[in-house]
Amino acid sequence: MKFNFDSAIMEGAFTFWKDFGGNILPYEFTGPRDEFMATRTTASLGVFLNSSPIYDISGKDAEKFLNKVCVNRDFNLMKPGGSRHGLICNDKGQLLASGVILKKENGDYRTYWLAPAIQYFLITSGLDVKGEYLNDEYFYQLDGPKSLEILEEATQTDLHDLKFGQNKKVKICGTDMIVYRLGMTGALAYEVHGAAKDAETAYKKLREVLFKFGGKLQGARNYVQIQHTPAGYPNQFQHFWYPFQSSGAGLAEFAEKIGGLNAPFAGSASDNPENFYSTPYDLGWEKLISFDKDDFIGKTALAEISQKPSRTMVTLEWNADDVADVFASQFRGTDVEPCEQIEHISGLSDASQGAAIRGDYVLVDGKKIGVATGKTYSFYEQRMISLASIDQKYAKEGTDVVVLWGSPGTPQKEIRAKVARFPYFNAEFRNETFDVEKIPRKY
Repeated sequence: MKFNFDSAIMEGAFTFWKDFGGNILPYEFTGPRDEFMATRTTASLGVFLNSSPIYDISGKDAEKFLNKVCVNRDFNLMKPGGSRHGLICNDKGQLLASGVILKKENGDYRTYWLAPAIQYFLITSGLDVKGEYLNDEYFYQLDGPKSLEILEEATQTDLHDLKFGQNKKVKICGTDMIVYRLGMTGALAYEVHGAAKDAETAYKKLREVLFKFGGKLQGARNYVQIQHTPAGYPNQFQHFWYPFQSSGAGLAEFAEKIGGLNAPFAGSASDNPENFYSTPYDLGWEKLISFDKDDFIGKTALAEISQKPSRTMVTLEWNADDVADVFASQFRGTDVEPCEQIEHISGLSDASQGAAIRGDYVLVDGKKIGVATGKTYSFYEQRMISLASIDQKYAKEGTDVVVLWGSPGTPQKEIRAKVARFPYFNAEFRNETFDVEKIPRKY
């Protein structure tokens, strides 16, 4: 949903950010380190997910349509209240959308982040199915080890029974809210939804309890540019992009009319746009594919890839001395051309020349074995890290590689790196596995 500048969510923000739809959201409150560390020590409250395109699907052929366009298992088996990580691919098996699909109580489906690709396939499907953009809900996230206690106090409800991915209806200040145990920092986290008319009431209450527990407000910068990499959650806009222009003339024309979908790239791998397009196998999402269904878009290509998948997703730890050397190149006098800046928080804010995504080649003995994306600071571990989609034979933890830093036409520097654990953040309160019974019940 869209907020006005006099909204409570704007209070205390230091800078602001305009999303692709023109929505203004807080970009930064107390700084990236302070906001991020709250997700590891207390909790953060963020509002970025309100920029998600919400696209509802209904009609007699809704399940038939979703089964045709998504790689996921049969939607006829999905129960009201259930949710899935939905993936849409092109005929080559490359991703065109990654988002969440919820089944509503009335049998309709609500999707987040799957538009505009799902909109294009719907209007060209010829099926009895309807799609509609809506802006009728708020969407907040609480991330961090204190997130459960904060939500329970704010709603006066016991939420210990929620397992990862599950949801529950609750009340907050007398208004309806749905709580999902999901989040993108890797830590214990919850996402909450409610009617747009109740957005201010819910936010103020959550903020009040957050501050009581020593938590911090989170700006869009942290959500978009920092937290997905250490959490091990590849993210559109940061780790991969979509081949809208090379997935058929119809989709290319549709994307051109919408605008803003022909993302420029930066980094040494920007010499070939194909380096930024990924299959589910490249990202480690192959378990989401269901070959048991009848034909779906990309099924033939994905079946072939499954026989011999080439790449997988890993974390890379970048060598601190080499990173420092790139940074120092800015201060070696006018007779030395400096490297592209490396010191900023992420690829979205450094040396990208307005690019949406930065990607740099990963090398072994001079051979290109993959692409590193989502370079960022890992404040908790105090390392420079990235994700990288690389050839599987080099994916073993501890393998030495090199990242080739620098876009074509700029000075390029080889930065030593090492394949690290994936996901990088895997502490006790990892959301998928943390036993919340270790937190005392109060309600």
